[in-house]
Amino acid sequence: MQASRHDTHGIVDPAGLLNRVRFRRHEPAEPLRRYVEWYWLIDWDLPVPYASHIVPHPAVNLTFPWDEDEDPGEPYAEVTGVPHGLYTRKLTGRGRVCGVKFRPGGFRPYTPESPVSRWTGHALPAAEVFPTATADTARAIVSPTDDHTRVAALDAFLLALPRAPDPQADLATALVRHIRTDRTVRRVGDFAQAHGLSVRALQRLFSTYVGVSPKWCILRYRIHDALEHAGARPGIDWATLAADLGYADQAHLVRDFTATVGVPPTAYAAQAAPGASAGQGEKRH
Repeated sequence: MQASRHDTHGIVDPAGLLNRVRFRRHEPAEPLRRYVEWYWLIDWDLPVPYASHIVPHPAVNLTFPWDEDEDPGEPYAEVTGVPHGLYTRKLTGRGRVCGVKFRPGGFRPYTPESPVSRWTGHALPAAEVFPTATADTARAIVSPTDDHTRVAALDAFLLALPRAPDPQADLATALVRHIRTDRTVRRVGDFAQAHGLSVRALQRLFSTYVGVSPKWCILRYRIHDALEHAGARPGIDWATLAADLGYADQAHLVRDFTATVGVPPTAYAAQAAPGASAGQGEKRH
């Protein structure tokens, strides 16, 4: 079953990206849904290069890219830990990606010997984590032209991997979901206490199972919301939005937004407004 295409949280310049690529999300096989949020598939054929920018989620991604016009132009497999800052990927010519977005906490059951923070800020060949993620595996996943075959190949690959269900992983997933959906969560100490944990225990849980701190998650989801508001309508009351998102004042929102996205929120809103140049999205970095 195809998942929602319309959730653009974290995508900088979503209109610019979705006008240039064919983007889909699909649910994994039912036994995998405890660990995997969705598969994401992107195909493009661009006359002009385009830089895609993403404000990352607290999630590890396993990707199978194929840049068809590059030399040697072979599919490959990569594991990307949670990026520290803005994630940028330049799309050129013709290509495609089949991606697996693990749930926060969902990657650890596949790699119980290492904390997820080991991969934070790093991208590495997937075979270093999953020895069966060979070039042949990547080719079998990303080469088919239809989504059904690609999704079936992703399911088959992940279902064959050993994994160990872990209640602590489930707890980490639930805690991050709470942060993502509840904007009253603003202080790590209060959040830890509400769940019967010490701050240190909560931080250790997030480092081991999510790869980033609870404070990182709180701030990152604020920026996701600010991006959605900035791109959705003109004339935003930034002071009110800052208060709604839990910032002490507008200046703190502007500082975090600018540091993360690369431009102040007012400039981003102006670029995202209807009629703004579609190419402006390539200037944010």
